[in-house]
Amino acid sequence: MTKRSTPPSPARPRHLPVATTSSRSLYGHVVHELGQRIIGGDIKPGELLPREELLAEELEVSRTALREGMKVLVAKGLVESRPKVGTRVRDTRAWHQLDADVLAWRCALMPTEDFVRKLADMREVIEPAAAATAAKYRTYEQLRQIEEAFAAMEAAANLDAWADADLAFHEAVLNATNNELMVSLFTVIESAMATFFVLSARTAKNFKDALPLHGEVLDAIRRSDPDAARGAMLAMVEESRANMRRGSAERG
Repeated sequence: MTKRSTPPSPARPRHLPVATTSSRSLYGHVVHELGQRIIGGDIKPGELLPREELLAEELEVSRTALREGMKVLVAKGLVESRPKVGTRVRDTRAWHQLDADVLAWRCALMPTEDFVRKLADMREVIEPAAAATAAKYRTYEQLRQIEEAFAAMEAAANLDAWADADLAFHEAVLNATNNELMVSLFTVIESAMATFFVLSARTAKNFKDALPLHGEVLDAIRRSDPDAARGAMLAMVEESRANMRRGSAERG
């Protein structure tokens, strides 16, 4: 089997993500503040934002900075501006849900059960196929990276270390597909995946309960067995989903 070269690995956050727009700039402050309020539900879909002069005063920015920030929020699908009407929050269906900032704001808040379910559904679509593809096309160097991430999971002494190693494992599997489209997709949804892994580990009886299934995925990729890799990854996603359901029932 011909192995292809390893694509560049996307940067991985060490902790749960923050929004990508720079808060050092005045317009970035506008984007971050209003974006969080909208995603958090403090300003609801259909609501009009305060008049420009009042909002600029509240956020302690110039009208120019406010207008620049509004352009970014419009581009993210969060608001729309109409002459003689004002700026209104759009329906959630219009939000660019895979925008890095929008995902980060959603993940920074306590995720709702509905959002967590959707994350699980997204994993079920993407990850089993990625594991199968990795089993077909991984290089020896990429296999070594998966093995190193698995070893870090084995050695993890606390939840934070586990979550970092878990994310590294799944990232390494995605890289091993040698499919730049899949790798690019992972960089987009990475913040949501990091949140999901932490939540799943917290709701498990022991955060290392998922280690054997990760080992099965690794072994299948090592043996270049796509069907086994797909099945093991699907079982892993289902176990995470069960953890979430149990945690929700216990909180209820």
